[in-house]
Amino acid sequence: MNNIFIILSVYLLNSCTMKNHVHQPDAAQISIIESVMNNQTAAVEAELKRGTDVNTRDKNNRNLLLIATHANNLVMAQILVAHGADVNMQDNIQDSPFLFAGASGYTDLVKLYLSNGARFDVFNRYNGTALIPACERGHLDVVKLLASTKGFPIDHVNRLGWTGLMEAIVLGNGSQTYINIIQTLIDAGCNVNIPDHDGITPLQHARSRGFSGIVSVLEKAGGK
Repeated sequence: MNNIFIILSVYLLNSCTMKNHVHQPDAAQISIIESVMNNQTAAVEAELKRGTDVNTRDKNNRNLLLIATHANNLVMAQILVAHGADVNMQDNIQDSPFLFAGASGYTDLVKLYLSNGARFDVFNRYNGTALIPACERGHLDVVKLLASTKGFPIDHVNRLGWTGLMEAIVLGNGSQTYINIIQTLIDAGCNVNIPDHDGITPLQHARSRGFSGIVSVLEKAGGK
């Protein structure tokens, strides 16, 4: 089974099995949702003081913090976290504030969530961590942060059979950014020889793509 077929199969599986529960917020919840979306910090503070749930969800089950995270709104996120917002609460497509921030390269938000209870055993719809899509998308600063975080599972394998290292190779472009990402993971102690579902190693993928810089780094790290 090749990798393209795996990706399509996982996509179809998610589409068929994911329960897209539609939550209908009440008037007070709609008000605070709109306040977060419109970056009205004073209004949000006032509504929270009146007792509105800080983990209010919109119709897609995004809590207020995930809404603020989508906007990369650090100030709003800080307010919500200070009131106890859940950084791990997932929406209908299994995004959480922490997972989305990592995947989007929002380093300051990732730092905030790491300091406020981010869990490493809550996974996205591909059964992946915040690190894996960060590697794929070239978010070097986030990769450095997560790879250096004590206890973070840098060798976690997602449903596609890929680690963060593998995803940086298979879905990256071999540029210096991706070389730096791979070196960061190696320096953090990752296993460079975890193969994909087809038994193909990171080094073999790098060679087949002509990524000479990545090949060199992997060979020096004991890649096979």
